[in-house]
Parts: sequence; C-alpha cells; structure tokens
Amino acid sequence: MEKEERERIISLIKSEVVPAVGCTEPIAVALCVAKAAQTLGCIPEKIELLLSANILKNAMGVGIPGTGMTGLPIAIALGALAGKPEYNLEVLKDITPEDVERGKIYLSKNNISISLKKHIAEKLYIEVYVAAGDSTAKAIISGGHTNFVLLEKDNQTLLDKHVNAEEEENQECDDQWLNLHKVYEFATTAPLEEIEFIREARELNEKASQEALKGCYGHELGKTLSRPLGKGIMGDSIFSHIISATASACDARMAGAMIPVMSNSGSGNQGICATLPVVVFAEENHNTEEELIRALIFSHLTAIYIKQSLGKLSALCGCVVASTGSSCGITYLMGGTFEQITAAVKNMIANLTGMICDGAKPSCALKLASGVSTCILSAMLAMQKKCVTSVEGIIDNDVDKSIHNLTKIGKYAMTETDHCVLEIMTNKN
Repeated sequence: MEKEERERIISLIKSEVVPAVGCTEPIAVALCVAKAAQTLGCIPEKIELLLSANILKNAMGVGIPGTGMTGLPIAIALGALAGKPEYNLEVLKDITPEDVERGKIYLSKNNISISLKKHIAEKLYIEVYVAAGDSTAKAIISGGHTNFVLLEKDNQTLLDKHVNAEEEENQECDDQWLNLHKVYEFATTAPLEEIEFIREARELNEKASQEALKGCYGHELGKTLSRPLGKGIMGDSIFSHIISATASACDARMAGAMIPVMSNSGSGNQGICATLPVVVFAEENHNTEEELIRALIFSHLTAIYIKQSLGKLSALCGCVVASTGSSCGITYLMGGTFEQITAAVKNMIANLTGMICDGAKPSCALKLASGVSTCILSAMLAMQKKCVTSVEGIIDNDVDKSIHNLTKIGKYAMTETDHCVLEIMTNKN
C-alpha cells in the first residue's frame, strides 16, 4: 500500500478514534451549548435546543458523568456553566461538585427548553440558541459529534460550513473508498511505528473496565460475570473474561462514571466493543504486542468502514458494527486468513442484523455482551471454515456487498423502526 493511502487511512482513524467522557450524544449537546455560551461571552439567561430524534433518543436515559443524574437537562446546564469546548467530547471532564450544585440551581430557573427538530434528514443534529440581555448566539453541530457547521453572534455569521446537496452527494461518493480487503491490507502491512498510536485505545478502555469493577454501576453485568456465580455458569475462560471486561466498561460509562474511554465513530460503547474483546483475547492467547496492535487497528478500522455507509446514528445498535470489527481482530489473532476473516464478518451479519437501538442506557451492557459473545462464536466458526452462504438471507458471496446489505437495512429499512422506538420511549407513563 502506498504511503499516501496509508496516511489517508491513519488520518481517518485518528479522527474517528478519540477519547470521550460520558455518552457521546448528551456530551455532544453539552459541547454545542458550551460553544454557544462561549460565543455569547457570558452565562446564558435562556437556552433553546432543537435536536434530531436520534440525539434525543440516545440522551434520555443515560447517566451524566460526575453528577449522579440522568438525561439532558443537567448536561445542558453544565455545558453552559462550566463546559470547555476546546476539550471536544471531554467537554465536562473538569466539572466539580460545586459546578453540579450550580447546575441544579440553574435548572430550577426553568430557562432551558428542548424540542424535536422536525422534517430533518440528518440523524445527528444539535441546534442551540442562547440569549442574555440583548445579546444572542447560535451554534449547530451536524453530521458528527464535534462537527460545528454554524456559529452566530447577534445574528452575525462567524462560521458557516453547511454543504449543499451536490457537495453532500460528492462527499458520500468519496466516503466509499474503503473495502474490507483494503482494511485487512493496511492492518497487516502498515509499518508498526505508524499504527502504534492505537495503544491508547487499549490503555483507556482497559483502565475503564478495571475501574468499573471497583464500583457499583448500572446493572453490574460485568461484575456479575466475574463473581463466583458467573464463573460457575460460564466457566473461568477467555470467553467469560471477554464478556465481563467489555460489559464492565459499558456499565460504568452508561451510569455516568467520570471515566474516559476511547470512542469509535462518535460512540464510546463502540470504542469499548471494538477494543476490549481483542485486548483480552490477545492477552490470554499470548499473542505478541505487534499482533495485538494490528488486531486493534483491524477492529477499529473495520467499524469505521461499516459506519461510513451506515451513518453515525441509526436504528441499528452500534454493537453490531463494533463487534463485527472485534470478530475480525480476534480471527486475525487466531491465525485466520483473509478468507476466514470474511467468513467471520458474514457470520456476524447473518446473526445480529436488526438489533435495535433504543437509546443509550445502562442496559446497553446487555447488548454489548450479546455482540461480543457473537463475535467470538463467529470467529470460532470461521476458523473451522464454517460460513453462512449466499443462499441464506441477506448474505452475498461478496463480503463488501454483505456489509452494505447490513447498512442498507440499518440506514433505510429501519427508519420507521426508529420513529416507533422514539414514540414508545416518549409516551411511557
């Protein structure tokens, strides 16, 4: 692979694999509020938000780091009072207990309004309007969790990165330059010194998993699996260790622990799911450090590749994408060929396609556990040269077509599912 193409891929990975504190949807909202407040130049007296349905769905039931509270209002208040937009998805990492108390007082004034942005195609959309006295400011994030497309101060445009339909179509075409073989080639042949940066994903996410076992977070799935009862049922094995480690990090993150993780494609859970199964397997399978680094790159880049045609947010649970990446990485660590890796991907798609996303919440750990257990099963079958065939369901002979069948269902066919899920979530007693 030519150096220019390697550099393009490295740039893509570094833009999509970044540290995050807290669930990325409410944190992205806090980031947008913090930027609007910074543009305003003072603490807003009024904050109005218009959010896409997917942002709203993913922010309703998740813990906000350092607060002991759930949902958007406290994230918005802290973004306005103490958020640091220069930290991007770690915008709230420096908040203090005093800031949280100030946030509660701010909420009591009822000066925050949150509404659904209707008739918008973009699934990741955050529009924030703030005001104080006669001064106003506006900020819009669209298309990516840190992608500001508009900044205004007193109706004067400071930034405008909106793209027209033609530019958007050209960008979508440009996004399809990756394929699974190119991902494999890069992961297995790139000079080691060019990809060693992925070690940080291991360090952050492994630490998050270990820290989670020290506390009581969410449904404590990871801790339950690591206890004698869990080991008695599942065995003290690589399999149980992988599920426990992955679920533990998710338990803590969804409960609002102030623990940074390395995200993938705008999702901390996807970053956890693309990292920890590979790390635990490599450690217990006694793979070399180089093999682990290449497997992590393979896992994360596979997830990024699939996300390019699926979109940042969809009705399809992100663990389907991330655990498919992990299955590739684990199959590689097992000594699998490219043909066996493609078999693992097809096995994953045949199994997990259709798992819904019903927002970020503590029970996401259960879904990650399902994705991770399937990724191991798919890799084991692939190593035995067992693969779902093209006469079965949505699987095609061509692995990339199979991937695009998955993303087509997630992006288009499940749109009505998304609407139905949101309706159910917002109309519960």
